[in-house]
Amino acid sequence: MTRQRSAQTMKPATAAKKLGVLLDATPADFREGVVSRDELDALQADPPEWLRELRTTGPHPRPVVADRLGVSISGLARAGITEPLTTEQIAAIKSEEPEWLARERATRAESQREAARLKAQQQKK
Repeated sequence: MTRQRSAQTMKPATAAKKLGVLLDATPADFREGVVSRDELDALQADPPEWLRELRTTGPHPRPVVADRLGVSISGLARAGITEPLTTEQIAAIKSEEPEWLARERATRAESQREAARLKAQQQKK
């Protein structure tokens, strides 16, 4: 006898994280329900207007802000940036080029070089 599989669901916070958007900025019907794996796949394949708008203008969650600035999440925290930022605010920080941004970008680049070196060393073994 074959059992029918139930649809895999996730909390809205998990779905928002997978979509790269801030949960508080999503529509109420998204925040109040559960999201199935099929619904998530559909949102990723053909995003509705609200999702396209959030991805374009924000507010963006910290991982997205860090990535757009080219720094780590820890680097954002060291700089005192703990709140979500919009695309406009991210662009303003980039154009100002504060000292902390250059320092954190250098730190991230060094960290990535070290990770690549360790990976290459592991592959040789």
